Amino acid sequence: MKRLILTLALVLGIATMASAQNYAVVNSEKIFKSIDQYNQAITQLDQMANDYQTKVDAKFEEVEKIYNAYMQRRSQLSAASQQANEENILKLEQEAQKYQESIFGTDGELMKKRLELIQPIQKRVFEAIETYAKQKGYDMIIDISQNATMLYYSERADHTDEIIALLK
Repeated sequence: MKRLILTLALVLGIATMASAQNYAVVNSEKIFKSIDQYNQAITQLDQMANDYQTKVDAKFEEVEKIYNAYMQRRSQLSAASQQANEENILKLEQEAQKYQESIFGTDGELMKKRLELIQPIQKRVFEAIETYAKQKGYDMIIDISQNATMLYYSERADHTDEIIALLK
């Protein structure tokens, strides 16, 4: 009998805790896209990426051009000359890859610019979400923008528009 009462109390306690938790969902992508500064930053970053990609492509095209020219005259060269040309081509290719990494890598110019432009906006949005959650008494805010595991949510739980209004 004691076990039954204890089990029943435990189940009721868990059910009460689960129903007491207060949560909301927001679409962070929609929030970010509602901010003009964010849209301008994304446009600027896209333009920079395109410009950088053109420069990177030019470096690799130059390596390819040198390689193709070498391959056409390879049979006419001595073994030492072939080796020197191949080493030069490899060196040029490594330089192109290093340049590409300096632009597009995790510590590259584009990432640094992205952090410079986007991070202050992200901080502002996350602070607004935190402020909203504390004001409304939410225990948890769930981002539904790219969550592949979110199978269902009620429109009543979506507070994206209130966060957007708070940011304006």
